[in-house]
Amino acid sequence: MNGLAASALKGLKRADLLEHRAFLGGRWIDRNRVLEVLDPATGDKLINVAACDEKDVDLAVRAAGEAFAVWRDMRPVERGGILRAWADELRANANDLAAIMTAEQGKPLAEARSEIFYGAGFIDWFASEGERAYGETIPSHLTGSRVSVQMQPIGVTVAITPWNFPSAMIARKAGAALAAGCTMIVKPAPETPLSALALARLAEEVGIPAGVFQVITGEAPPLAKRLLQHTEVRAFSFTGSTEVGRILLAQSAATIKKASMELGGHAPFLLFGDAPLDAAVAGCIGAKFATSGQDCLAANRIYVQRGIYDQFVARFAEATAKLKVGHGLEEGTDIGPMTRLSVAEKCRQQIAQAISAGARIVCGGQDSPLGGNFVTPTILADVTDDMLIAREETFGPVAAILAFDDESEVLARANNSEMGLAAYVYTADLNRAMRLTDRLEYGMVAVNTPKFTGAPIPFGGWKQSGLGREGSKHGLAEYLEPKYVCIGNIAA
Repeated sequence: MNGLAASALKGLKRADLLEHRAFLGGRWIDRNRVLEVLDPATGDKLINVAACDEKDVDLAVRAAGEAFAVWRDMRPVERGGILRAWADELRANANDLAAIMTAEQGKPLAEARSEIFYGAGFIDWFASEGERAYGETIPSHLTGSRVSVQMQPIGVTVAITPWNFPSAMIARKAGAALAAGCTMIVKPAPETPLSALALARLAEEVGIPAGVFQVITGEAPPLAKRLLQHTEVRAFSFTGSTEVGRILLAQSAATIKKASMELGGHAPFLLFGDAPLDAAVAGCIGAKFATSGQDCLAANRIYVQRGIYDQFVARFAEATAKLKVGHGLEEGTDIGPMTRLSVAEKCRQQIAQAISAGARIVCGGQDSPLGGNFVTPTILADVTDDMLIAREETFGPVAAILAFDDESEVLARANNSEMGLAAYVYTADLNRAMRLTDRLEYGMVAVNTPKFTGAPIPFGGWKQSGLGREGSKHGLAEYLEPKYVCIGNIAA
């Protein structure tokens, strides 16, 4: 190893958090076959990680089933105590965990550190929510009978997690599953297994029993397919593209698994002329460029009312031009590399297509002098609905700005998508805000703010942006099954 990422990994306070072995059945498993983990900023190899196979999947499922019989019978307060200890360890080791994340994923170090605390917050929250998984007593419709509903853990579960939030997405899923009394096998993205393995190291350390939380590393398609073939796996959670989500649903159909999926986004940002411009510019920067634009919540279509269009474009471009592009471990970096080269290439393709169709570059547009996976933050004005960037999720630091005239027009345009994850509205008119939150076909709507996620809220989308919810009591419910019980009188 060499370079900034290598130095950061060599400088970890806890070297044992940098793990290359899979964690199955409470044991650290090495394999002859390996996957290379690369620094996306340079392409340099960081480490080789064990590449598991289908036999390892079978081992993990068996261990999870055995552990479930014990974990489900623990009192919720006991499970909660262990989970809170896990969250505490995440916070105590936040600097090392952030360095590992930035090395393999590329995001700025400050964002990586924030993600660690964000993830720990989910584990803490679900630790308490698991203690409140109430059932209900129902007034009986049958004479002499008692009728009730119990909430019970569904069993062995699987999480297939993405590379853009390699720690938080695991914490959000595993926190809910384990708090509910389930066991979970995590299959992290092949680009970012190190964050998952570091979480497993801390899980082992705080006493999460063997088999309750496992991490299986390797190429995603064969491992995911095998996991979903197992009848013992009762539910799975996936965060990633809609395209892959369709494949996983099809693979799980034969065994009728419960599915929660957070899929693609294509978020509209609706800016009306009455909104304070400074707040709108700052909000749009946050909504567009967090995680270097590699975020399913990123504002992908920025609709600006015509009366303030030119003024907003100029101010937004001025703010965008100040963003520093660089290695995530360099101080002051705002925009890191794209984790995958294919994401950078898609950004360049969308820019080129938009320009050829008549869009105007206001800032950026040129290839980054850093090359490789780096993309210069780019503002495209005069974008139209038929351009590629207005029809497909970008997932990078390229902002498309479109003009509109009135509320009914922009509402129709914003809803004209099969994606329905998140939408943003900026307006000073409360009545308009209420009308739009009612009519936007999205699972989440943020009004006058770019920040709205967190443990207490039901994160998820409509239409082809997903199924189910993460966070909140609804996120816990993804891992619980209601059991109806009717007790009748027995004659003496």
